[in-house]
Formats: sequence, C-alpha cells, structure tokens
Amino acid sequence: MLVSLTFDVEQDCPPYLSTTRGVEEGLPKILDLLGEKGVKGTFFFTAQMAKEYPHLVKRVVEDGHELGCHTYNHERLDKLSKGEAERIIEKSLQVLRNFGEVVSFRSPNLQLPSEIYAVLREKGILVDSSKAVYKRYRGISYVGGVLEIPASVTSSVLRLPWRIQRIIHARLREPRVYFAHPWEFVPMKGVRFDCRFNTGEKALELLERLIDHYRRENAEFLLMRDYLKVFKPERRQEAEGVSQHPR
Repeated sequence: MLVSLTFDVEQDCPPYLSTTRGVEEGLPKILDLLGEKGVKGTFFFTAQMAKEYPHLVKRVVEDGHELGCHTYNHERLDKLSKGEAERIIEKSLQVLRNFGEVVSFRSPNLQLPSEIYAVLREKGILVDSSKAVYKRYRGISYVGGVLEIPASVTSSVLRLPWRIQRIIHARLREPRVYFAHPWEFVPMKGVRFDCRFNTGEKALELLERLIDHYRRENAEFLLMRDYLKVFKPERRQEAEGVSQHPR
C-alpha cells in the first residue's frame, strides 16, 4: 500500500487570514511527530514562507523530508496569464532551490491550467500534485513530461472524527495522497467553520492516528519524488490524460 503525507506551507487559511501561526507553531509540531514516528513527508513551501522562516526550511531538508514548491505567495495560477504564472514559478524556485533540490510542485487551491505543465517541466519540475481525485481527476498521468499524482481527499477530511475517517480511508485507491496545512495544527478562530473545526491539538492527534493506522497496515510512505521510480511510462507523452500503472 502506497501512502504519502504532504503539507502546504503557507500563511494561515488564505485568503481569509494573513497571520503565520501555523508555520511558527504548527509546523514544528508536525516535524516533531513525523520524527517520532519515523515517517517522511513532502512540504510544499511558498517562497515567502521560506524567506521568513529559513530555519524551518532547513529543518525540513535536514530531517530528510522533501521540499516542494507552492508558488511565491500562494498566487492562484488559474487567475494569471501564462507569462505571469511562469514568472512566479521561476521566482519561487530561485528562492526554494537555495535550500536544496526541488522537483515537486503543488498549485494553490489545486488549480493548475494545462498549459502550465510545460512551464513546470522547463523549470525542472518532474512531479506535480495540483489535481485531486475528489475533484474527478482521472488518476496518475504524465502531462507535458510531468508526472501528475493527484491528492486523494481534501485536507479537512483529516480532521473528521476517526470513526468517519476510517470509512473514507478504506475506500481510497492507491496511491493514497493526503495533504494538510500547518495552520490546521493550531487553534483557528474568526474564520469559516471548515477552517476551524478540530484544529490545534485535536488535528495533531488525528494525524498521529492516521500514521499509526497505516503503520499497522504495513504501508509504504513515499515522498512525491519517489513516484518517479514507481510510475515508469513506456514513453512520456505530451498530451494530457495518459494513465499509467505501478510497475
């Protein structure tokens, strides 16, 4: 069973807040838990958060996790021209690659126009996770030379009561790709309900239960870049929608 834990490192619950308590307080808790459990994850940083909290980016890399790109300041690429999106991606990578290798990308709000895949590949991005199975994306594919590994469920699923979560997890196809945000691991107030329920310590407890659940299932925890070894197409097609299967 293939499982991935990914985290979008951004300001608190954008665009509703501009605070960064999640990065300051939540991210260290996530890293502590993963270290305790011996599990590695992929952290998609915005370049702005990397510039403000370089010590945390360094810790992510030094702890053996994967550093990914989440644009510069959580810009919606589907709202920009191709040229503007390309400039933001280039600017973001210039910052993030000062800390280490970056070959994985996730677009904010899981919105990535199809023409941006070629831009990603040109900039050295090999894996993307900007689509979602729960948004009816059809699965693993190579698009424009980039391996698309869609997220399995929305992040708020990981804050549902465990008895409900277990039912959802059991129905997911492989690979099971989860994502969350550091701000979910600090108490959120003054925002809409889906951005504040079960945040803080409860979210951390539920993440621990998820990890323990998959450890009991003997799941293999993969970084996003690891899928390049798992999904090997006979040939990389430039057209969208070429489904691949594990070796």
